[in-house]
Amino acid sequence: MKTIKTFQEIHQFVADAKQHPCIVAVNPSDEASSAALQQIEDCKLAEVIRIEDSLPERAAEKAVALIRRGDANVLMKGLIGTDVLLRAILNKVSGLLPEGNVLTHLSAFEIASYHKMLYCTDVAVIPYPTQKQRTEQIRYAVDICHKLGIFEPKVALLHCAEHGGKQFPFVDGYEEIKQLSLQGEFGRCIIDGPLDLKTACSREALEAKGLVSPLEGDSDILVMPDIEAGNVFYKSMTLFTPCRTAGILCGTQCPVVVPSRGDSPEAKFNSILFALACV
Repeated sequence: MKTIKTFQEIHQFVADAKQHPCIVAVNPSDEASSAALQQIEDCKLAEVIRIEDSLPERAAEKAVALIRRGDANVLMKGLIGTDVLLRAILNKVSGLLPEGNVLTHLSAFEIASYHKMLYCTDVAVIPYPTQKQRTEQIRYAVDICHKLGIFEPKVALLHCAEHGGKQFPFVDGYEEIKQLSLQGEFGRCIIDGPLDLKTACSREALEAKGLVSPLEGDSDILVMPDIEAGNVFYKSMTLFTPCRTAGILCGTQCPVVVPSRGDSPEAKFNSILFALACV
């Protein structure tokens, strides 16, 4: 399988898959969600079940129940509060988060100035990841990259510099993560850090600083130190650069698409494509 480098290639990957996925969408009555789902149906990429209910909690519970029964394998948020949907997903009796799993968010970027897809965790869910949470973020991201044809994903543990300090205690955990990687904990991948964003994604920046990294400025996955850095990065990319984005929740029984109400039909379509590729 060739490495997927664009959303168009993800589209083709989903179209070529010998699967018959089904998306259950919760209150998708807004124009952008409806348009994205209609495009999915027109392209014959998946079956779509739309659940509309005046009580958002009831709509969420119905959708989660469909996933649990195996009648659908992607969950999508429409006009419903993320907190309401998450309550249904995180319900310990009837929800979608297996015991021991970590709920986290993974973004995908197709950036005009970068030569391949770039994946980023976590910009939306976990404020300040614990070592266990960061380890699981990496595991999910690497697994998804493997599904998308990236044989040996390059994972950058980001920081504002190439060293830590007592004011940044989370950086101490980076060394443990690198050792776990060398022991095969995440499967085939290369992990390095701390690195700043430029040295993680630019060979020229790496060489200008006189640094050597096995990532060689060619990262596939960016592991953000916290949600503040991640969210600012995500919004900066979407506001100031020509890029296409997608995002899903990981760790759940199925991929979950949780777009912002302000996302365009294209952004929602890309997120659905991303989720379908991860089924």
